[in-house]
Amino acid sequence: LDVRSLTDPLLEELGNIYRGVALIKDLSQRTLDIIVSYGERLSSVIVSNVIDGAKHFDSRNFIKTELQFGKHVADLDLTKSLICSTFEHFDGRVALVPGFISTDKNTGNITNLGRGGSDYTAALIASSLSASVLEIWTDVDGFMTADPRVISNAYVIDRLSFVEAMELCNFGAKVIYPPTIYPVFHKNIPIVIKNTFNPEAPGTWITNEEPPKYGKAIKGISSINDTCLITVSGLGMVGVIGVNSRIFNALATNGVSVFLVSQASSEHNTSFAVKNCDADLAVKVLEEEFSTEISMGEISNIAAERDLATVAIVGENMKHTPGIAGKLFNTLGRNGINVIACAQGASETNISFVIEYNSLRKALNVIHDSFFLSETQVLNLFVVGVGHVGRNLLKQIKLQQQNLRENKALSLNVVGIS
Repeated sequence: LDVRSLTDPLLEELGNIYRGVALIKDLSQRTLDIIVSYGERLSSVIVSNVIDGAKHFDSRNFIKTELQFGKHVADLDLTKSLICSTFEHFDGRVALVPGFISTDKNTGNITNLGRGGSDYTAALIASSLSASVLEIWTDVDGFMTADPRVISNAYVIDRLSFVEAMELCNFGAKVIYPPTIYPVFHKNIPIVIKNTFNPEAPGTWITNEEPPKYGKAIKGISSINDTCLITVSGLGMVGVIGVNSRIFNALATNGVSVFLVSQASSEHNTSFAVKNCDADLAVKVLEEEFSTEISMGEISNIAAERDLATVAIVGENMKHTPGIAGKLFNTLGRNGINVIACAQGASETNISFVIEYNSLRKALNVIHDSFFLSETQVLNLFVVGVGHVGRNLLKQIKLQQQNLRENKALSLNVVGIS
């Protein structure tokens, strides 16, 4: 079969849509969803004809969505039923399915699953068909202990629990999209992250296995550099039942996502973190919700502090290790990093805190070094006053270099002599 006979009609359709958009000078969301679908539709047709014995399946026929808060969300029950009926009698060698694209269950219009939609499509199919493993092939070797663009000696984490992976994903780790984990977690289907450009690398395995008690307390550090902290405060909140319910119901009704909550036991204020782009809407809906209390002075004006960053340290072994929080905040304090808000769940798998964005890079580096997430601790020495003692010290450092390199426990560098 000539691939051009399959792709040319799709390209002609796409060209006609572009001409229509240019003529009416308007681009609706529905038209945009149709346009972006052609990438997957074209590439999947081409690849299915390259792989010997592959059969192409159109995911628009079985990945179904519904509209919630202006976003297309997968209808899990309907999607599972359609996936099972589609592949029930398939006995071929390779089934090739385009990711990301879907259709509205009510209208049949083309929709998409958003960022990470291809991984999510794979997870939905793996869960529905009770696969033995879900492989995600990407452009990195796996989950890293920290962002390698910031931490030069960050390294790959070989194993994570579903909880640890979810925590790292929710706080900025861009290896996989968080919803990808949900469908396979409920079926206890392992996920393995592999690098397309380095297939020999072992990757990261995500399973439901209990982590060993003797492992590192922290598995990884993640961050969100797009943070706005909103605070609702006032004496009228103290002892009043239902204030937080009103706050978060108002935000949920308007589609504002909250990723961190912090409240003191005095109940005088509640702070929560949202993306900077959601800040104005959050303030607006809360001022409307509490307009009576604000006018009476029971609640102060809603405060929004923008251009912040959220950092999270994650690890299930934190619950078995006392003093983690103390060590964390001591490290930040000694390095002059101010913590604006913090939160820790009772599961003790995540400690999250908000800092100024300008302090993010420094915070990630000092935390990574403090918790020895790297294989080697780096110590830079500047020697002042090289007399008899100094000369002998330098000789000892030189003699010990080979031993230090072999043990990989400490990298000792003399960066200056005065």
